Amino acid sequence: MSNYFRQLPDINYVSRLPDAKISDYIKVKNLFKKGALREDIFQNVSFFTKYKVTGDKRPDNVAFDFYQDSKLDWLVLTCNNVINVFTEWPLRQSDFDRAMLEKYDTYDNLFNGVHHYETTEVKDSNGIVFVKAGLKVDATFSFKYADTKSGTLVDLANISIPVTNYEYEVEIEDAKRNIFLLKPQYLSVVRDDLEEMMAYKKGSTQYTSETLKTADNIRIYN
Repeated sequence: MSNYFRQLPDINYVSRLPDAKISDYIKVKNLFKKGALREDIFQNVSFFTKYKVTGDKRPDNVAFDFYQDSKLDWLVLTCNNVINVFTEWPLRQSDFDRAMLEKYDTYDNLFNGVHHYETTEVKDSNGIVFVKAGLKVDATFSFKYADTKSGTLVDLANISIPVTNYEYEVEIEDAKRNIFLLKPQYLSVVRDDLEEMMAYKKGSTQYTSETLKTADNIRIYN
């Protein structure tokens, strides 16, 4: 992500060091500035392609795999609105196992504890689906339907199946692995947009240049 941070503009912020004078400033990066994809690009699915994060790949690994440039990890995150990689990006298997054990306390609770129940698919003799699979229900869920072929009333009891805590958490974690990536042919457009977004505009009393502002508080950094 070093490539991204190099494009962040600077701030001359009043120094808070013990031996600093009133007129002393420190130049720092403006972390309040944030790059984003243009709305017309972000909302157009034709600009993106589906990607499956495998194994323990980090955003920089994905960027290298897809763009041949690990420094485009910021773009991988931006394409998927990932703000916090610790909660919104797939965990390494060892970290996932550790987090699950901390959450559910024991292996028995994790692997055998029931998180919820779901339906199994129910079809009649004509293949018509009366109950979809994966609907959350209680443990005693039952269902009645009239078979469209025979007209017989079918009474199904206890057709739900348990989903363990581990199965539930794995499904959530796996969903994080399905991401979208901007197609490589649009990289130049995004780079140009980012450069424009990061530039300061004239008109502010704190404006020094397109890459530098001088400020006494953090409320005017954008």
